[in-house]
Amino acid sequence: MGAELVRGQNHPLPHVRLEIRIAAGVPVLTGLTLGDEHGTVHGRQWVAHAGAPALPGVEVPRQVAAGHRLAVDLDALPEAVHRVDVFLALPAGTAGHLGFGAVPAPHTAVSGPDGTELACYTLTGLDTETAVIALELYRRQGAWKVRAMGQGYASGLPALLADRGLTDAEDLATAIQEAAARTLPGTASVPPTDAGPRTASASAPRTSPTPPPASAWRPATASQPAPASPPATASESSASGPPKPPRPYHPQTPGEDGGPDPHQPGGPVDYTHPRRTRGLPPSPEAPSVADGQPARPVAGDAVGWSMENRLYNQVWGMFEDLARTTAAYRSAVDFADSRLEKELDQALADPRTRLGTAGDAAREAAHARRTQLAGQARAAFDRDLAQLIAEAEVVEPALPPACARWDSPVWHAYRVPAEPPMALRLGDLHLPESAPLRIPLLVRLPLERGLWIDSGPSGAGAAHLTDPAELRNLAMSVAVALAARLLAVHPAGEFTVRVLDPAGAGTHALLPLTRTGVLAAPPATGAAGVAQTLEGLTRRVDLVQMAVRGGAAESLPADVDSAQQLLIVNDFPHGFDDRSVTRLRYLADEGPAVGVHLLLIADRAETTAYGPLLDPLWRSLLRLTPLPDDHLADPWIGHAWTYEPSLTPAVDRTLHEVLTEVARVRAKQW
Repeated sequence: MGAELVRGQNHPLPHVRLEIRIAAGVPVLTGLTLGDEHGTVHGRQWVAHAGAPALPGVEVPRQVAAGHRLAVDLDALPEAVHRVDVFLALPAGTAGHLGFGAVPAPHTAVSGPDGTELACYTLTGLDTETAVIALELYRRQGAWKVRAMGQGYASGLPALLADRGLTDAEDLATAIQEAAARTLPGTASVPPTDAGPRTASASAPRTSPTPPPASAWRPATASQPAPASPPATASESSASGPPKPPRPYHPQTPGEDGGPDPHQPGGPVDYTHPRRTRGLPPSPEAPSVADGQPARPVAGDAVGWSMENRLYNQVWGMFEDLARTTAAYRSAVDFADSRLEKELDQALADPRTRLGTAGDAAREAAHARRTQLAGQARAAFDRDLAQLIAEAEVVEPALPPACARWDSPVWHAYRVPAEPPMALRLGDLHLPESAPLRIPLLVRLPLERGLWIDSGPSGAGAAHLTDPAELRNLAMSVAVALAARLLAVHPAGEFTVRVLDPAGAGTHALLPLTRTGVLAAPPATGAAGVAQTLEGLTRRVDLVQMAVRGGAAESLPADVDSAQQLLIVNDFPHGFDDRSVTRLRYLADEGPAVGVHLLLIADRAETTAYGPLLDPLWRSLLRLTPLPDDHLADPWIGHAWTYEPSLTPAVDRTLHEVLTEVARVRAKQW
């Protein structure tokens, strides 16, 4: 018995040749989509369906039926394929208008080449959806896993295909439904126009045999050639219609080597790689991972054009994996709790078992089953968490300075870079169930929106800070750490930091920036300093916008700083009048597009006098907190993640040494 998955849960696949069995209570059509590392399907040639049942490494049945068997050979997939999605759809013209919620829940199972079941998943919780992604096979660090999806589409197969990036989703969905309709009972295939007299075989419904089990699908070898195809009869040739063009990914036309056509139903799957030359000796296989053992993590084991890009994608892959495995664990625990409640209600509903030893035994059995289910879910979660922790241990030391922690060894040999980075670390994220694992919060550069560090009493960690001044000082320290990181990871002269500190409340926290001389100007104080700085940045935004629109970006006045600007605003709205507030909102909206970014330190409760005037400003900024707070949500599940800022150790001189090096290189350049 394999692992019984719930929605969002994944399971490792120890074999590369798989058989996927589907059991539904009503006839359904099935197919596979091949996607890249982002899940995008590049054209209809990456979709296996009833009209095109065979692609390299995969084969699906042609007919509409209540039971299906699909074959997958992961080693035979094209190199660009990283995801294989198994989809189901109700055929048009039958019960398609009812949705999967009105039919028995389909059951899917993944088996190895020997028929041993590896994992199974029952698609529950569907309603009006007429198409659904049942399973996803995806490659992670060279190892394949299966994930229970259950993602339904009420708009049917066109919406499912469009969500995978297909531009001709409507036409392809129509073609799939038409191909499937020819196999429904009571339908007949249309004879070709140039055929002779109609025969019984030409007018009979088109059917195809059920695909053989995965263990029987083997590629033909040189020592054991495939049997020759039987000659076609006259009736078969007359009903076959015009010849079809060769399918993509198959450089060899059917019958070149005397073997059968791999695209015909019931024929063997062509496992030949599309870019591999025939006749050459096979390359040595990479050492495979032992059954049941997770793949050894490697830093940079993700797609990308550079090591930095691969690490960025790998971190976001870890982020997604942790979100989904946590969702699976929580769903399994909720199921165990609901089952316990149901069994207890049943035991109490019967007066004969409500009291006495029978009732106690029923309650103990219900609690034991709940403990068993929760324990199984926790064991699966701990297995995935251990793999992610092992991956984080090799990824974290390999991160570049822009994405590394302040205590990382990469800062010990710091040198001012020659090129700007692609991403920046804002802090760490974690969930209650996975407290030992911290996921770096990475954002792409240049920043698309400003940052707001909330200095108000929010978050669980703010309860022990009774002094508002201490909390504001901590928020300013977070802002200084972010500004120092931005200065350190950009080439000399390409990033400038300016500070507005109207009341001078951040003087102590700003010492790392002021002592090393990396600021473009001393912090502006008072209402006059605020107005002057905002006026200069507003002028810069206007001039750059006009230059870009007019195609004269290199003709800016000499007094306009072309470097990217970061404006740190402390203790907002102190020192701001209505005109300054309007200019600040303008910079928040228009500044990021022309290289002017905001870093606001403020308590929103202190701006209530402005009413809803500042609501667009708060919505345009990414909120961060100086203390751990669970206010950020992931884009896949929507978990509430606890954010922790990235601060330098109290006794560490790394920040001072890095900023000193930045100031030295700047002085040498000027």
